[in-house]
Amino acid sequence: MSALPLDGLLVVALEQAVAAPWCSSRLADAGARVIKVERVEGDFAREYDHVVEGESAYFVWLNRGKESICLNIKDPGDRDLLLRILLQADVFIQNLAPGAAARVGLDSRELRDANPRLITLDISGYGQTGPYREMKAYDLLVQCETGLASITGAPEQPGRVGVSVCDIACGMYAHSAVLQALLERERTGFGKSLAVSLFDAMADWMTVPLLHQDYAGQAPERVGLNHPSIAPYGAYTCKGGDQVVISIQNNREWCSFCEQVLQRPEFAQAPDYRENVDRCANRPALDREINAVFSGIERSDLAERLFQAKIAFGSVNSVADLSRHQQLRRVTVATPSGAAELVAPPVIAADGDPPLRPVPELGQHTDAIRAEFGGGT
Repeated sequence: MSALPLDGLLVVALEQAVAAPWCSSRLADAGARVIKVERVEGDFAREYDHVVEGESAYFVWLNRGKESICLNIKDPGDRDLLLRILLQADVFIQNLAPGAAARVGLDSRELRDANPRLITLDISGYGQTGPYREMKAYDLLVQCETGLASITGAPEQPGRVGVSVCDIACGMYAHSAVLQALLERERTGFGKSLAVSLFDAMADWMTVPLLHQDYAGQAPERVGLNHPSIAPYGAYTCKGGDQVVISIQNNREWCSFCEQVLQRPEFAQAPDYRENVDRCANRPALDREINAVFSGIERSDLAERLFQAKIAFGSVNSVADLSRHQQLRRVTVATPSGAAELVAPPVIAADGDPPLRPVPELGQHTDAIRAEFGGGT
């Protein structure tokens, strides 16, 4: 195994919860040395739950491969130690409450004055400017503020996306921004200040419904397990009660679906269903026609028809179904309480994937880091 892409880089992460830890954990996966700065009581995500052999599911997922040091950044000695570390760092990531980092002498501009090669990344709920800049924000709040909840769920009420999608989106944008800044530094020799917010990240993901609102006067309505602007694209019930999700992306597939799956080729050119816009406009009637056919076919037989017709389809699985899914790849990661089986990183390298490093115990590396950077014990 050759050296990892980010070997030799030092990342300091004054972080908690999800968005910043997502970013720094992926930098650690790529070989960066990540020093996670925690309060004495630890990142509060350590206590979200205790389901993974006594450890938090979120913390185990997002903190592999890091070193943990406990510091009180309001204490002058601890703050001076952190500043000494940052003089040697390549990347500094923080997602404290709005304005908190600057108030304790960790303003990104001042840090870069002291270390011009440093890349600083400030993660916030709503950004560095604007009327919401001082507001605290968490994932569900931002799902609601950005309108995501209004287009999610069944028709009768809004719903939360079942994972922390705003945090994750923000962490992903943060990760890509850091990598771009590292590439830019190779050309210029200088780091830069970066900022990303949960709100901006999810607003970008909301572009399509926002364009519908701005240009057509109405955002897509909540349609449950259906796509708001493509039909048929959703869940239908087979004989026996099982559900299957199908997706028709173009008129070629629609014709194949009518001929080979519904076995009603005349539907393909019916005026109410010929084009996708027609099918969406007449979705209730279309769904009745499809359900009338599907309800008389066992799921296994329907799956074979769909496969032969080259129509995309899937199951409406539970998390338990995912746990035993034949396609799911797992990887073992050490935690302070024992080994944990996590989802394997999505990107597969042709020359092999490196083993993921352990999840740190709270303050596990405090003494060693203090000694290394001259901070005493």
